[in-house]
Amino acid sequence: MRVLMISKALVSGVYQKKVEELAKLPDVELCVVVPPYWHENRIGDQPLQEMFTEGYELAVEPMRFNGRHHVHHYPGLARRLKAFQPDIVHIDEEPYNYVAAQATRLANRVGARTVFFAWQNLYRRYPPPFRLFELYNYRRASAAIVGNRDAGLVLRRKRYRGPIAVIPQFGVDPEIYSPPESRRSGLHGPVIGYVGRVVEEKGVDLIVDALARIQPRPTLRIIGGGDQRVELEMRAERLGIRDRVRFEGAVPPERVPEVLRQLDILVLPSRTRSNWKEQFGRILVEAMACQVVVVGSDSGEIPNVIGDPELIFPEDDADALAAILRRLASDADYLRAKQAAGRQRVLEQFTQRQVARQTWQLYQHILDSPANNGQER
Repeated sequence: MRVLMISKALVSGVYQKKVEELAKLPDVELCVVVPPYWHENRIGDQPLQEMFTEGYELAVEPMRFNGRHHVHHYPGLARRLKAFQPDIVHIDEEPYNYVAAQATRLANRVGARTVFFAWQNLYRRYPPPFRLFELYNYRRASAAIVGNRDAGLVLRRKRYRGPIAVIPQFGVDPEIYSPPESRRSGLHGPVIGYVGRVVEEKGVDLIVDALARIQPRPTLRIIGGGDQRVELEMRAERLGIRDRVRFEGAVPPERVPEVLRQLDILVLPSRTRSNWKEQFGRILVEAMACQVVVVGSDSGEIPNVIGDPELIFPEDDADALAAILRRLASDADYLRAKQAAGRQRVLEQFTQRQVARQTWQLYQHILDSPANNGQER
């Protein structure tokens, strides 16, 4: 099968491991179209990194309206598709974005089938022309990949009728995200951590509140930047636990595995809001791969990623979170068992190799099925 994948996310060299694994699978000839860089408002320009490029063609195409999620596209894409003549065009974009409609239209011209990707787990109605792009892609796609189960429900509500596969956009490399050779807990028990944006919807204040309910109190490391830091420092001071809470600021992506290996437990206490709920929580699988126990709220996809109801608590329930942390902190055998189970779950479901194989299986299903099976009925 000849597959052409279009993905701005693959400017990140770490993510290219997935397509390198995909190219190793039987009967795959793969071309990946990426821009020379991607501009993200909060971060700036992210230039293309070439890290895992064996076994496939990495094709760099200039992008028009770079940094604008809904309207960016590739002026040279028609030429690229005509030269490669793919059987499948994998569009690593939400169906309401213009680039998805552009790629679908050009794929139809060369007789290729299409699959798009969706993260959006909240039902939203988009104004024209984006709603028109969405419906156009629904009618012509042979399949959809969603990064979480709620995104699949949204697609059904929006009248997409084709096959849907729940597959993470990217997995983790278990050789990069690996357990430490030895793990030392803190002086007062396990080291609890949070890694991510320190903002209200992420619920970091719940970890501080839960810590105050645990005796003896473990150490809490809050790693990340955001507008809630000063408020959290004052909260920890009021609760009398300021000496057990360390605020460390954000770390670059390449340091995340090292930081995770210094933790025993990671907590992701996200809160659902009207305009946001947790779509996946990538830090969860990264931590699990490092053999760190992950504890999370029941926001969005978190329970499905963790896969262990004993480690899930209701949103905004600091008492329930404290109960989970208390058991982990007081029972070393229980803690170690959960750490080992988490890494095993990643090896079975969330590595780049596993994600590549699931994607390859979907491609086979597409080629074995009638064309245009995503049409509205």
